[in-house]
Amino acid sequence: QVQLQESGPGLVKPSQTLSLICTVSGGSITTNSYYWSWIRQPPGKGLEWIGHIRYDGGTYYSPSLKSRTSISRDTSKNQFTLQLSSVTPEDTAVYYCARYGRGYTWDYWGQGTQVTVYS
Repeated sequence: QVQLQESGPGLVKPSQTLSLICTVSGGSITTNSYYWSWIRQPPGKGLEWIGHIRYDGGTYYSPSLKSRTSISRDTSKNQFTLQLSSVTPEDTAVYYCARYGRGYTWDYWGQGTQVTVYS
């Protein structure tokens, strides 16, 4: 059973960089064919895909967030990270990490972590 767990600060000040870590257990982030995603849900809105890192380290970002987003990984710890720079209150959301699997859908999700941008 694959499990994902987000961790990181719950409060970030405007203009700072939001940094989150997703720790994966029960499966390797280097396993062929899987993509490891970051997704967020602002209050009162739907899910928004931020980007993902592929099993071989390739990255893909949402065009609307690409200029501020970086996703990286630490294979020795089986973790992948999200960095979102120059945050504003509009970046306040529940942030999820998830696995995009061979069924062309997100099949495993973390529980989500609330991040609030405040001054």
